Amino acid sequence: MISFRHEVFFEVAIHLSFTKASQVLNLSQPAISRHIKSLEELYKTSLFERVGNAIKLTLPGNLLLDHLRQAKEVQIRLSYALSTHQDEYNAKGELRLGASTTVALYIIPEILSAFRQKYPNVRITLLNRNSENVLKALGNNEIDLGIIEGQTKTTSVSYRYFLSDEVIAVCSPKSELWFRESITLEELKNYPVALRERGSGTLDSVKAALAEVGMKITDLKNNISLGGTEALKNFLLVDNCLGFLPLRSVQKELMSGTLKQVLIEGLHVQRQFYFIQRHGSESDPFGQAFVRFALHGHNNTL
Repeated sequence: MISFRHEVFFEVAIHLSFTKASQVLNLSQPAISRHIKSLEELYKTSLFERVGNAIKLTLPGNLLLDHLRQAKEVQIRLSYALSTHQDEYNAKGELRLGASTTVALYIIPEILSAFRQKYPNVRITLLNRNSENVLKALGNNEIDLGIIEGQTKTTSVSYRYFLSDEVIAVCSPKSELWFRESITLEELKNYPVALRERGSGTLDSVKAALAEVGMKITDLKNNISLGGTEALKNFLLVDNCLGFLPLRSVQKELMSGTLKQVLIEGLHVQRQFYFIQRHGSESDPFGQAFVRFALHGHNNTL
């Protein structure tokens, strides 16, 4: 087992902050400093150095962090193996998930519920952020498994396909498009459009689809961007803007008649969701158990 002072070092090294580590571990900053000093005395070397008001890892500090990552993964696998040697569903441990908004709100709740019932001894946490921030959380070791829209050029992450989704254009009765079934790409430029915030997978999907037909986001009449699917949907319900939202997120509104889909001739916004893990942690047993469960047990019902 990893000693507590190594756990303290790990948190400080991941966040590069004594303050953040003290909050995570519920320790005072002097206590954090004492544990770090104890390790430095043990290894007879400095593990951190100050750069202005910030800190960074020394070379020995980076070496220790790399080995602790490996040790923690071994510890997780050992705990999983010992708790499941007679029954897989007796697994004990923690599953730290991160998911983009669409997944967290409209796709994963049913899967999480079924998984929790199968693995009652696994503690589950879910971080709901846009795709860009889920990637950051994975890199900062805040989560062990993420689900995001699309793939990036990040080389430290491995991807595994999960499922596909459609993004559609919708408006409320306040829009002059309410009585139109479809519009052309050229007409699209003439109507006000509300969009998701930068870093959103939905926004990236719209940009990619527009690029395929020779258009840019800047070609649209857009002067408002909202953070989160629900925020954008609630805005569209009371405004005359056209907006792009995941089909899964507006099914109830389409059925009730409070929002309507507007077809845009020649424009089809399709996107893919992927499981993401840090390279080297793909064998994490809890992450793999969840991926298998989602793909083989429930993917066909989504």
